Amino acid sequence: MAEHFKGKPRQLRRTFDRFCALAKECGPLTVYAQKTRIVIQARVRFGGAVVRKDWIDAGLWLKRTASHPRLVRTETFGKAGYGLHFRLEQPEDVDRALARLICEAYTTAGHRD
Repeated sequence: MAEHFKGKPRQLRRTFDRFCALAKECGPLTVYAQKTRIVIQARVRFGGAVVRKDWIDAGLWLKRTASHPRLVRTETFGKAGYGLHFRLEQPEDVDRALARLICEAYTTAGHRD
């Protein structure tokens, strides 16, 4: 996972660590790095991140749309739900409102039919 943060501002790693810490408050999960992204998974993948030059594109899978000041894009997956993308630059961007969405995504992933 360190490769994703190599040469990037330190606050991006702290921001991602906070995102993961809040996800871990929801229950057991696995975090693993792939070539182009970092995946966060309970029973199924419910979140992840792509580390950009100066920010993190943090994604969550929800069964509904949502709003948040850091939300920059919403993908529609039909009956499967929505992919919400958040632009995170500082650890403070991962606030309690985002924490609630993380836990909602975690719960959805753990109970997917």
